[in-house]
Amino acid sequence: MVALRKKLFLSLLATLALNSCGRSGGFSPGSDSALPGAGEVFTSRSLPNAGNWDGCAFGNGRFVAFGGNSDDTVSSSDGSAWIAGNLPASALWRSIAFGNGRFIAVANGSATAAASSDGINWSNVTLSSSSGWAAVQFGGGMFVAVADDGPTAASSPDGSTWTARTMPSTEQWMDISYGNGTFVAVAANTNAAATSTDGITWTARTMPSSQYWMESAYGNGTFVAVANVSNVAATSPDGITWTARAMPASAAWSSVVFGGGLFLAVAAGPSTIAATSRDGVNWTLRTLPASAAWGDLAFGNGRFVGFGYGSAHAFSSP
Repeated sequence: MVALRKKLFLSLLATLALNSCGRSGGFSPGSDSALPGAGEVFTSRSLPNAGNWDGCAFGNGRFVAFGGNSDDTVSSSDGSAWIAGNLPASALWRSIAFGNGRFIAVANGSATAAASSDGINWSNVTLSSSSGWAAVQFGGGMFVAVADDGPTAASSPDGSTWTARTMPSTEQWMDISYGNGTFVAVAANTNAAATSTDGITWTARTMPSSQYWMESAYGNGTFVAVANVSNVAATSPDGITWTARAMPASAAWSSVVFGGGLFLAVAAGPSTIAATSRDGVNWTLRTLPASAAWGDLAFGNGRFVGFGYGSAHAFSSP
C-alpha cells in the first residue's frame, strides 16, 4: 500500500510532539449563516478518546469524525458534547463526505468504504478498486473519490455502487472540493490540479507553483487551496485559472473549509495557528485554544469544528 503523505506528515508531527514534552476541505453542508463569533472565538473541546482524527463532515444535523487506522468515530449535534462510535471495520480511514442523506467514508490502501445516514450506524461499502483512496467529496448529485497512488478515481450517485474513473495524470491526489458545478482536485509535491463538471471526465489544470497542496475549499465564488510548511495559498474563480496568494504566517497548513461567509484554515505543527478570510486573499491570523496537530475541519449549524490528530483535542467556534 502506498502510504498517504498527509498521514505520514501528521504522524511525524505527532512523534515530534510526544518526544518534545508533550501527536481530512472542503465543503460542509448545513446552515449558510454563521453564529456570532464563528471563526473568531474558539473553545477547547474534549473527545471521548484520543485518536488519529483524520476526517470529519457535517450532515443531517450532526458532526461526524473518525480516527484513521482504527474503527473509532465520534459524533455531535452541537460540536461541544461528543459520543463515541464505531465503523464497520478497522482501516486506514482517510476522508468522509455527506450527500443525498448519507455519510460516505473511504479508507486508504483498500477497497473499503462505509455508509451511514446518521453517523452512528454504519454499513460496509466496496469501492471500485483497492487503492490509496485519499479524499471523497459530494456535489452535483455525485460522490467522487480520488487516490494518492496514481491516476485512480471513482464516482457514485448513491455512495454504494462505484465506477472507476481516471485522473488526467499520476499524482498524489490529496483533496477534492466542489463549487459552482465543478469538482477541483489538488495534489502534493506538484503544480498539477484537475477539474471535472461531472466527476467522470477530468481535465488537467495548473497551480501557480509546485507545492505540497493539502486541501481546497469553495465559497463566495472562489476556490481556495492551502499548502503545508509554507505561507503559500492560491485562489481561483473557476478551478481553472489560479492566482498565488500569501497566508498570514508560514505554517504547516493542513486544512481549509468555508462556512458562514468565511474561510477558516488551520495548521498542524503542533500549533495554535489558524487564519480566516472572506475572499481567500486577505487573511487574519487567529489563535486556537490548544496546541495540537490540527487536521480536518467542518462547518455546520453556524459553527466550525476542528480536530487534533493523535489526541483528544477538538475545538468549536463559536
